[in-house]
Amino acid sequence: MDFFSTVKNRRSYRDAFTDAPVSDEDLVKIVDAGICAPSGCNQQTTDFIIVTNPELLAKLGEIVVNDAVRTAPAIIVVLTTKHTMDFGLDFEIEDYSAAVENMLLAAVALGYASCWFDGVTRLDGRDDLVASLLNVPKGKRVRTLLPVGIPAKTGSQAPRKSFDERAMWRK
Repeated sequence: MDFFSTVKNRRSYRDAFTDAPVSDEDLVKIVDAGICAPSGCNQQTTDFIIVTNPELLAKLGEIVVNDAVRTAPAIIVVLTTKHTMDFGLDFEIEDYSAAVENMLLAAVALGYASCWFDGVTRLDGRDDLVASLLNVPKGKRVRTLLPVGIPAKTGSQAPRKSFDERAMWRK
């Protein structure tokens, strides 16, 4: 799939996955796409845990209750480290956002689906439960879960406003 088709075909998939596994080779490609994302001042504040162990996957599905999380053959847990620069800014959110988008696009390019489970992951202490389950090192924060798999249901990207509604020229 070419890049622009990949962008147009990416959608947030929240339904059940098939039983088909995601190969370790493909998971490495997906996470490597996240590693290659831009990072503020090259601080590289984003790290990843790749979960394929069925027992851990089941426990993650109990923490973040959703069909995609519950049935995913693989989940990428995205971690961040807050690093404030000498000039007072940190790029934690920008860094992990760029990494996640790269991984979502990589998953689509390889024939998989995913969704950025961020808000629900950070509500009601779920991020702390995930961190405890996966022995996340101190100083690192669980930001989001990316369940990855072959979608059991077909669908398409949600409608977008037109180019003219969202972009302005200044020639």
